[in-house]
Amino acid sequence: MFGPKIELKTDDQIRTMRRAGLVTRAALEAAAAACVPGATTEDVDAAGARVIEEHGATSNFLGYMGYPATLCVSVNDVIVHGIPSDDIVLKEGDMVSIDGGAIVDGWHGDSAITVFVGGREAARKQDLRVSDATEESMWAGIAAFSRAKHIDEIGAAIEGWVLENAPELEGGLIEDFTGHGIGSQMHMEPEVLNYAVKKRGPKIKPGMAICIEPMLTTGGADSRTLDDEWTVVTADGSRASHWEHTVARHAKGIWVLTAPDGGRERLARYGVEPVPLD
Repeated sequence: MFGPKIELKTDDQIRTMRRAGLVTRAALEAAAAACVPGATTEDVDAAGARVIEEHGATSNFLGYMGYPATLCVSVNDVIVHGIPSDDIVLKEGDMVSIDGGAIVDGWHGDSAITVFVGGREAARKQDLRVSDATEESMWAGIAAFSRAKHIDEIGAAIEGWVLENAPELEGGLIEDFTGHGIGSQMHMEPEVLNYAVKKRGPKIKPGMAICIEPMLTTGGADSRTLDDEWTVVTADGSRASHWEHTVARHAKGIWVLTAPDGGRERLARYGVEPVPLD
């Protein structure tokens, strides 16, 4: 899945990745706006695809290992890799995880969000809980990246946040899918775990860019893959949430490349100030 080595980026390359990150963010926002009752997941995909095309960028999902769409649109019990379809019609209260990315001048962005059809007021309480916990555990992992010496400190921070703040969800912390390095390819070394391990992992160096992407369910962590060989669902039918950001660490600090404010608002509670390069 991953490229052969850890790629260290120059500041200018990180700046280009920021452009890709902002296109990615815009595409996800358009896709989220398309998540209305009666829309299909193919409608959601089309909304994101239009934004990527309008920005003169290209999708890094479309055609990747044969993947047939611009976005992954994963509804309710789908953890990841939900293939958009005209047959999947959204209804009020559905929980939808949208994952996608863009390429600008050869450099990649990748991000995921979870939204609710009809807004948060239409969502089930347990679905709000799992989405909010997944998102905040991601930010805990990003904050850890800002000061960590080794990659596997990120997974320890993610799991640690869940254990301390949402212990009832700990059994639903997905381990079968991980974050990853990103840059001139979408998936590169290092693997970025979402849980604690005894090993330390590669040393973190300036120029590293990674995707941090925890996934949690309202039930257990076991999963199965459907016959399309892409769509991964929870084995127990519980609902799942997926959040992801692309983050770079450079000589002066970190920069969340797929967040419009670089991560400033959400990292403030962790005492972390992102440092843009522009």
